[in-house]
Amino acid sequence: MTERESAGERAAREPPEDSRSDPTRSGLFAPSEDERAASARARGLSAPYIAGGRDPDPDVGRREEAFYGRLLILMVAAIVAAGFILGIVANLAGYIGAD
Repeated sequence: MTERESAGERAAREPPEDSRSDPTRSGLFAPSEDERAASARARGLSAPYIAGGRDPDPDVGRREEAFYGRLLILMVAAIVAAGFILGIVANLAGYIGAD
C-alpha cells in the first residue's frame, strides 16, 4: 500500500470490517452492493455470492407443503370441533345434574 493510495481504492481492495463480521445481514443495515463485491473479490470470486437459487426438485417440496397444509387444516378443525363437543357435553352435564 502506498501513501498516495486513496481511501476509496483501499475500500475497493478490501471489504470493511463490519461486512465481514456478519455476511447474512439483511434490511436497512445490509452491506451495499459495492461492499459485497469487494468482499467477494477478497475471497477470489468474480461476483458476490447470493445463497439460494433454484430448487432442483420442486415437486417434493410442493407435496410436503400440501401434506402439512392439510394436516394444519385438520388440526384446526379438530380443535374447533372439540370445543363445540366439550361445550355440548358440559351443558348436558349441567342439565342432568340440575334435576
